[in-house]
Amino acid sequence: MIGNIIIEIFTAIGRFLLNPVVYIAILLAILLGYLRVKQERQFFNRRIVWGWTEVVGQWKYGWLYALFISIVSGAAGLTVPQDFLIIVMAVSALALIVFFINALSPIYTMGLATLAIWLMYHYQWTFSWWKISLEGMNLANGAIITITLLAGLSVVAEGLLIQRAALKVTTPRIEKTKRGMQAIVYRSRNIWLLPIFFVLPGEAIAAVQPYWPQFTLGEHRFAFVFFPIVIGFTKLARRELPTIVFAKLGKSVLTLGLLIVLGGLIAFFEPLVGFLTLAIGGIIRFVIAIVYRRREQTDLYAVAPSTKGAIIAAVLPDSPAEKMGLLAGECIRKVNGHTIFTERELYEALQLNAAHCRLEVLDHNNEVRLTQHVIYSNDHYRIGLLLAEPRE
Repeated sequence: MIGNIIIEIFTAIGRFLLNPVVYIAILLAILLGYLRVKQERQFFNRRIVWGWTEVVGQWKYGWLYALFISIVSGAAGLTVPQDFLIIVMAVSALALIVFFINALSPIYTMGLATLAIWLMYHYQWTFSWWKISLEGMNLANGAIITITLLAGLSVVAEGLLIQRAALKVTTPRIEKTKRGMQAIVYRSRNIWLLPIFFVLPGEAIAAVQPYWPQFTLGEHRFAFVFFPIVIGFTKLARRELPTIVFAKLGKSVLTLGLLIVLGGLIAFFEPLVGFLTLAIGGIIRFVIAIVYRRREQTDLYAVAPSTKGAIIAAVLPDSPAEKMGLLAGECIRKVNGHTIFTERELYEALQLNAAHCRLEVLDHNNEVRLTQHVIYSNDHYRIGLLLAEPRE
């Protein structure tokens, strides 16, 4: 039994490496990095974040959530139909190819796959192409429970990623307001891959009744598949800083995920609840996206030039500014005792003391704090600050 499981795990990894969605997602992450760096150079004449950040983050930030879902899925034996995963793969690949990143919420991809299987079962449709053959099945016999639970767990992961990882590749750009002034907006575009082990009907591992799996879908032998769940996120922050917007949005999505998990548990007693949970969950996720989008469609800007001082548009990673705890949206009133409003004035003030800088900063709460830093020869000549001002 143990030997079969080990062999099946390695086989599942091999199938994962053959999944086209993995490579499409990597290519798109590379493209996102290229477009971001191009935009940064256009507006600020330099790259702010490393160009491969999107590709690295695609795997770095989601693996822990994927591991948790895999453990829950494998331990409980949340068996899913193979046709379901194939349709999820097709929907994800299509969304990636057409650059429809916001469609890559798990509640959308898994909800559409569930709807497709139900339609094929209800209307007795079949689909065959190359070695792939799809047909419907009665999801009420157990599959709707596992699908709803896994969708809920994946949406929970989505909410946590929005809260904790979306800021890693948020980039500023200059935008002209309706009044003809310059302001700063922030865009974040991310594609995360969650490599998850799923249990599905197969020929590799015999069921160990009554302990595993709990949801057999009428089968007695099972297999593992290592499958990439793709989560996409794109957001433009204008009225509020990304730290605030993403925290609120992530919390809303996280709460939705927990409610979907609850619906999956209730579906154990009444399968119809699972179908309703996926449908309503998809609608709520869409409403959340619309609400947060409309909030940012305003002529109010969180970061714009101010008469109070120089407004920070961005802080370069690993720079003296980052070490001093400076944040985007804060206002620098004085540098080495001199009032500043532009990057040129910042540079001139720094030259007054080439070995040390002292800053008077007005934070997000309009409270003044003093910070200082020793400047070394390899530090950025403007201590790693990009200010909110027009660029020629």
